[in-house]
Order: sequence, then structure tokens, then C-alpha cells
Amino acid sequence: MKKASNWYRLTIALALIVAAVLVGAALLLRGDSSGPAHRDASVTTLVTVSTTPAPGIPTPVLAVPAALTEVGLDLRAGPVAVPLVLRIPSLDIDAEVLGVGITPTNVMDAPMGRPGDPVWNQAFWYRGSAIPGVASTALIAGHVDGGGRLALFAYLEELLPGDAIVLHDTRTGLDVRFAVTTSVSYTLDEAAEPGNLALIYGVGPVAGTLPQPSADGLAHLTLITCSGTYTNGTHDHRFVVYATRVA
Repeated sequence: MKKASNWYRLTIALALIVAAVLVGAALLLRGDSSGPAHRDASVTTLVTVSTTPAPGIPTPVLAVPAALTEVGLDLRAGPVAVPLVLRIPSLDIDAEVLGVGITPTNVMDAPMGRPGDPVWNQAFWYRGSAIPGVASTALIAGHVDGGGRLALFAYLEELLPGDAIVLHDTRTGLDVRFAVTTSVSYTLDEAAEPGNLALIYGVGPVAGTLPQPSADGLAHLTLITCSGTYTNGTHDHRFVVYATRVA
């Protein structure tokens, strides 16, 4: 297994973009070719989220979690617990979520620990992205291995279109449900391209602003981790899963 230096990094071009807009864009760790056996087979606010209804049927109004962190929390502050649980039934994932910002080196934080530390199996919601369920883009990252063993997103590449992803609000019991639409493996250079950064993070964070409404009126979720070959202190690809809210 790789050392803790197996850290979220992108190319120099990405680092320059990140430094300019205070957006980190690194993720980590190594995948594994085997998969789990089962793959064989507060207050709630309201927001209008399009689920592509039939003509003449009003767009449904879906609930979203209220603010997940204290108002004004700086992106450079350390990780904080947020009242969400990430559930991906097809991968047997049921994980606590941390809200993370950016590190002093202007990359997205990805907390690490000693072998056995629970952080390897926690999900990291980027606080500069949208609250999951809002008609914008929310980004969640995770380790693929660490501490001498496979980690939360070890089998992320096994997700298929239509697979369910759920963000559970522990305060209210609200489940925000997404369905996978597609997944992409990017080289580091490809992941650093502005167009792809906007897909991954949303146009707001990449432009150095708050999350912006999505052009299609839908609520989007991005899951990201590292993949490919480990070389020069990082992996040479980023694996990204794109999902859209369905309920």
C-alpha cells in the first residue's frame, strides 16, 4: 500500500486554477480489481428540482437538507462532521460524511490517519459545492485505500447507470436519492481541463463563487476518487461518477 503522501493532487495547471479560485481538485488512492460478491446479482428547506415530468404535469417540489455547517465557516477551516450519511446499496456503503474545505496548498482536503483510523471509510463533502439535493452540483470524495487496506471507494468503478446513491439527513430522516447517469476515468491532464472541472465541481466553485444553479434545473451529485497507476506520488487517473437526483 502507498504512504500517506498518496494524496489528492492534480497537475500544475489544476493547482494554478485552484489557487486562483480557492478550489482543491485532488483525490487519491489505488483501486482493486476484485469486487464485493453482492455485485453479482434541524429544518428542511424546500427547493424546486426538475425531475423531467410529462408535459402538463407541474415540476415537483423536493425537500433538501438545511445548512450542513455553521454560517460563515471558512473553506480553510479543518474538516467538520455534517449530519449526512452516504448510502450506496449496490456497494454496501453506509458512511459518515465529513465536510471538508481546502488545505494550505490549495487542494481539496482529504483527511488521512493511521492504520485503522475510521477516516479511511468516511466520505468527504466539499463545502464549496452545493448541499446535496439542491439544483446545482454537490461533490463527495473518498479514499480508495489507505492505512494498509482498501477504503470507502475501493469499488467505485463498479457503479452502473441507474444504481442508487442516497444522502440521508440524520436530523430529519430525509433521504435525498440520486441515480448514477455515467462514470468517466480522466487522466490528470483531462481532469484539470476547465470544462471537466466545471462538471466535477460545478461552475460556481471553479469560477471562484458560491455554487450556482444548474443550467438544466437538475440536482447533480459527483463522486470522485483516484484510479489508474500510482506514480510520482499520486495516481495517474481520477475516476468520477456522475448522478442526478430522482427523489
